[in-house]
Amino acid sequence: MASGITRSVLRARGLAWRSQPMVSLPTRSRTWSQELTFRLGLAVLLLVLTTLTIYLDRNAYHDSVDGEVSIVDAIYYTTVTITTTGYGDITPVEPHARLLNALVVTPMRIAFLVLLVGTTLEVLATEGRRAILDSRWRKRMEKHRVVIGYGTMGRSAVATLLRNGVSLGEILIIDRSTQAVAEANRAGLAAFEGRGTDRELLRRAEVDQADEIIVTVGADDEAILTTLTVRQLSPNAHIVVAVRSEENVPLVRQSGADGVITSSASVGRLMGLSSISPVLGEVIEDLLASGEGLDVHQRPVAPEEVGLAPVEIHHEQVLAVVRGGRMHRFFDPVVARMEVGDEVVVVRSSITGAFGPSTAG
Repeated sequence: MASGITRSVLRARGLAWRSQPMVSLPTRSRTWSQELTFRLGLAVLLLVLTTLTIYLDRNAYHDSVDGEVSIVDAIYYTTVTITTTGYGDITPVEPHARLLNALVVTPMRIAFLVLLVGTTLEVLATEGRRAILDSRWRKRMEKHRVVIGYGTMGRSAVATLLRNGVSLGEILIIDRSTQAVAEANRAGLAAFEGRGTDRELLRRAEVDQADEIIVTVGADDEAILTTLTVRQLSPNAHIVVAVRSEENVPLVRQSGADGVITSSASVGRLMGLSSISPVLGEVIEDLLASGEGLDVHQRPVAPEEVGLAPVEIHHEQVLAVVRGGRMHRFFDPVVARMEVGDEVVVVRSSITGAFGPSTAG
């Protein structure tokens, strides 16, 4: 009765673990499929070695049915012996065969049982450990950054975040590709395998606690649905979405995106600029490549800069002023004089990365 209850509890826990998406944390160990294949190979090897040991010494055994031990009988004897069933219809009759059973077959039987029990226990222990780590990870996840789609754009976005001071522990990857999740883990990132439209997965990823969500999935229709789902679960997060076609930008914005990047149009404009003037294309690429040459940066207005015009800041080139969450170009009369609480978008050297004293014009 007790064992039946234990099995029921274990089955229930197993179903609970399998039904919930859990975070995949960075690890260098073998994958579970590789480990299972390895252990199955060892089990088969033990069975084969035991069968050969019995069959090659078959004359030292007696079969109560016909007196002879065939290859089928050897396989049968191996399976019932190594699993400790032992019907007794085939028995070793010679002294050396009994000694061989004691010194060779019995250790193989023990190894097989240890392998079988060890694999079962490890499945339970591994899944239990994953559940504990998953729960612990989710408890400390807040104000993090979620990147949905770990392709070329997703990896580039993560690299930019890291270059701008965001730590690995603040970034979470969601991708439907097992390979992409493994790649993210190798890079030291936590990741979930699945689609960005899976509400349960998004809840497990604590998207409602995220500050920033970057959507870089492959297709525009998936990007729109992902944005809509994410916005419903996380009404306060800042969502940036990449789409391929410019005609889908209004749909993505209606779905809840705060910022939309049109990859095909952006690449096309960059190529056009490069064809008109290679220098223009080089400057734009320099601005886009964070950590090299010129950097675009957003920062609060310093106390000594309050009251100045954007063009009066000489140590950096001001491109825009953010006031009340709205962006104004540096020549906009609305931001003719900067105020407390404003932020400025500037171009500065990626080498120094420091703010010098402001100088009035």
